[in-house]
Amino acid sequence: MNSKVEGKINLDVAKWIIALSVMLGGIYANSYYSSIEPFYRVLAGAVLFLLCVLIVLSTEKGGYAWNLAKEARIELRKVVWPNSQETGQTTLMVVGVVIFVGLILWVLDSLLSWGVSGTIG
Repeated sequence: MNSKVEGKINLDVAKWIIALSVMLGGIYANSYYSSIEPFYRVLAGAVLFLLCVLIVLSTEKGGYAWNLAKEARIELRKVVWPNSQETGQTTLMVVGVVIFVGLILWVLDSLLSWGVSGTIG
């Protein structure tokens, strides 16, 4: 491996360690300062969480995750969502099939139960 790749990997590892340290420090600070009003602790936790996310997104794997999220959003826009009539019809079909299969299983269970109880006595 060349020195640029090794430097990039070492820098990414350092960023992950920093993000983990910030997160663990926030958890410790939240328990240490438990007497402070919860609103301020939640606000500080949100800021630390945002800082961790920004640090992680600056790594190579974080960049991949961000690109995946952007591509997923683009693909989600391409989906043709059903209207309310189609949703209602599909729901009724699913409910009907579930009831039908439930009745079949109930009949089979009853027959098998009747057969076993007749055999055993």
